[in-house]
Amino acid sequence: MQFTLTTPTLLFSAISLLLLAYTNRFLALAALIRQLHRQYKEDPDEIILKQISSIQNRIMLIRNMQFLGAVSFFLCTLSMFLLLLGYEKVAELTFVGALVALMFSLFISVLEIHRSCDALNMRLKDIEELSVK
Repeated sequence: MQFTLTTPTLLFSAISLLLLAYTNRFLALAALIRQLHRQYKEDPDEIILKQISSIQNRIMLIRNMQFLGAVSFFLCTLSMFLLLLGYEKVAELTFVGALVALMFSLFISVLEIHRSCDALNMRLKDIEELSVK
């Protein structure tokens, strides 16, 4: 396989879209925390505390997803720069590092989605308990 300047550029749009999606998830969770905080002040409930704890955990995951996405973006850019300078082997290794960082970012994203489903199930369980009574 020939490693050219266009190879790392293929990841640019993908990484940009991922970072945008990660930021949107973060903003949605931040709004949810504010809402739950308000609800808890009005009516303290153990379920709300569990939800806030779950969201705090998810925010940490999103922070790590964003960090690894940014590292991947940086390494892609560095790889292109190294190619321009003529350091093809170092550029290839840097690009591999970008791919690895992106893979870890995506793996953490899967974990965050799993936690998101757990949080929704916690809320649905609360509703089920109320409907049984």
